[in-house]
Amino acid sequence: MIRRTLEPEAARAGPKTIPYVRLIAAREEISAEQARLDKSRAHKQAELLRFLAGRAQPVSVGELREHLGCSLATVRALESRRLVSVEKLRVRRDPLSDLALSTPPPPVLTPSQQAAWRLLQDTIEGEKAEPVGRPVFLLFGVTGSGKTEIYLRALALVAAAGKRGICLIPEIALTRQTVERFAGRFPGRVGVLHSGMSPGEQFDEWQWIAEGNCDVVIGPRSALFAPVPDLGLIVIDEEHEWTYKQEDKSPRYHARDAAVELARLTGALVLLGSATPDVGTFHKAQQGEYRLVEMKERVTPRGCSPLPEVSIVDLREELRAGNTSLFSRSLLAAMRETLAHDEQIILFLNRRGTATFVRCRSCGFVIRCPRCSIALTYHSAVRRLVCHRCRYSVPVARSCPQCSRRHLRFVGIGTQSVEEEVSHFFPEARVLRWDSDAVVKRYAHEELLRSFRDHKADVLVGTQMIAKGLDLPQVTLAGIISADTGLNFPDFRSGERTFQLLCQVAGRAGRGTKAGRVIIQTYSPDNYTIEAAARHDYLGFYHKEIDFRRRYNYPPFSRLVRLVYSHADDRSCRSEAERVYRQVLREIPGEGTDDFSVIGPVPAFAFRARGRYRWQLLLRGSEPTDVLSRLSLPRGWTVDVDPVGLV
Repeated sequence: MIRRTLEPEAARAGPKTIPYVRLIAAREEISAEQARLDKSRAHKQAELLRFLAGRAQPVSVGELREHLGCSLATVRALESRRLVSVEKLRVRRDPLSDLALSTPPPPVLTPSQQAAWRLLQDTIEGEKAEPVGRPVFLLFGVTGSGKTEIYLRALALVAAAGKRGICLIPEIALTRQTVERFAGRFPGRVGVLHSGMSPGEQFDEWQWIAEGNCDVVIGPRSALFAPVPDLGLIVIDEEHEWTYKQEDKSPRYHARDAAVELARLTGALVLLGSATPDVGTFHKAQQGEYRLVEMKERVTPRGCSPLPEVSIVDLREELRAGNTSLFSRSLLAAMRETLAHDEQIILFLNRRGTATFVRCRSCGFVIRCPRCSIALTYHSAVRRLVCHRCRYSVPVARSCPQCSRRHLRFVGIGTQSVEEEVSHFFPEARVLRWDSDAVVKRYAHEELLRSFRDHKADVLVGTQMIAKGLDLPQVTLAGIISADTGLNFPDFRSGERTFQLLCQVAGRAGRGTKAGRVIIQTYSPDNYTIEAAARHDYLGFYHKEIDFRRRYNYPPFSRLVRLVYSHADDRSCRSEAERVYRQVLREIPGEGTDDFSVIGPVPAFAFRARGRYRWQLLLRGSEPTDVLSRLSLPRGWTVDVDPVGLV
């Protein structure tokens, strides 16, 4: 009685066209018409004819309106006399049109850069035409070692051979800084793709790239799928960043793994770069699966310089000394000295808001989100309690919702409280805050970064956004307010992520003409992660971390599959998770079971999210997807192969 069909939805974007006016009459006819129009007092039409006669190319209606103030009716009057024609021409919405580009000469390479470049150059120039056995390079260079210059030269060499490249960056916020450097080396030949662009801009860039007009395409993980013809090189900057994994929706892919497979299919070369590589990536380099290229010298305007000096402050000692401020005494003294020398400071805390949660001192009640299993965070800027998962918000209550007493206490800290503390101690300092609450408008990232680089602010307070490859030459002091924020998460990668964040934040200091300094505040000064970060000792951290992974059979010595089930009813959710657990046990093969294990079922870290309960299972083994392929999972399950996080 009915028939079900599928039809593509209407296109959200298409080519942009603008009406242009062109003279089509002969010169003698135009002169006669001008005289006739002046005589009949049609001055606007006569002025329009004279303006067009002096232009060799068609003129847009908008430009005519701007210069002459004439309306479209004036144009139509001349068109009716067959003196001009109106044509709609396609124009490109260029996202780089506002950039003021410069083309500085390539810098002289340091010995470390020269050795790395020679190896890459020999590989690119010496490879055969067929796509067989192309290596994956891991460019392991300390922060500020000049990895971007190696990327630029490799892309230029590929472009000279008639091929093209893709350069992936971990954050949209880094797009402008990266594009400025690349567009200076490849003027007019750089394409950009990211979700922050309008649909029209994305449409035009996609067509522009597909037509072969770009030598380099820059963007976050989605730029990997740009229609680049003759792909020769894929660069993944800061390859360790977990933002390269799309895990919030299907398809759940990792851009690094997809890039390696794309390179295999197209015969392209893959160049991974990081000062703190992913443990799994570095393990592959140690095993010879990837080719390791090291750069141990930091390049600054002062020449080859040492990495910034790092100090660890034990916050337990600060409390014993009676200091309850967010800033230790040494950090306050360093900030005071830095501001006195008119230098810039960045302060890192990977937590938004003003207070982590609100608790009643009388009954212990914590105000939580009614749809999620997490506490509401207090944001002083809007004077509201906000859920960081579903964005539910309510005004701050005056009394406890449970016992009605006015004994509410704000517990914990966030970037807003750090910003307020800076203004309290240094009222003359200009402070900027960079987190997802502060940058909500389009191009807000670029505006904030430009303002700080132009020294319109003295202190930048931010979350992990400020740790991702920013080049801030006037920053001489980096302060980590609390190094323990992500250290104790129930995730085997929590130590690795903490180490990477600390090293990357430390790498923002001292990149200019003056030396840098870093202060790490922590309650766990003896933790091997923090000690290694203070020494800039990646190899020391790696050896301890890889031993831990080997002992407990975590990646890269095994693979993980994360299964999460969500349901509006808690009991139904738990029952389904236990059913699938029993099914997994039945599917485990009789032989070789020592290599396979199941963790769970257990409630997810955020047990309830957006009104739905969540339980999870983890499959661990050399090939857990073999068991996964034999499972029958109903609607409500999400499957994440090789997850980058377990919380």
